[in-house]
Amino acid sequence: MALCVFVLMLVQAVAPGPASPLDYGSFKSKVQPLLLEKRPGHARCATCHSRSTAFRLQPLPAGRTAYTEEESRKNFEAASRMVLPGVPLKSRLLTMPLAHEAGGTEFHPGGKHWTSQDDPEWKALADWVKNASRDTPHGQ
Repeated sequence: MALCVFVLMLVQAVAPGPASPLDYGSFKSKVQPLLLEKRPGHARCATCHSRSTAFRLQPLPAGRTAYTEEESRKNFEAASRMVLPGVPLKSRLLTMPLAHEAGGTEFHPGGKHWTSQDDPEWKALADWVKNASRDTPHGQ
């Protein structure tokens, strides 16, 4: 009996987690570039979020302008943990940097990057979250 319990625990520990309903390809081509974008008066998201924060991106070494495939996948996993698929305004990735009067949280240590939900960058992030599909295989 103890052996059966041990084997069951081992299988659960190495079994893959549930598939992400978020699209990796869209993240890599549309969302991740926004995290590297320099905005007037603000640091790049990746600058602060490559350190000890709840939303932790992979650090981008000096001289590089893009992430490797492995780094992009890790960033996708980090970003996926910050959203509620299908519900942009319940997703911290979108509400933290959005102005409070536009539906964002009251505080974001990195400042408010978007003043409106009509901002093209905010809309790109929101579209990624809104278009989440329960049928999208993880990492596709």
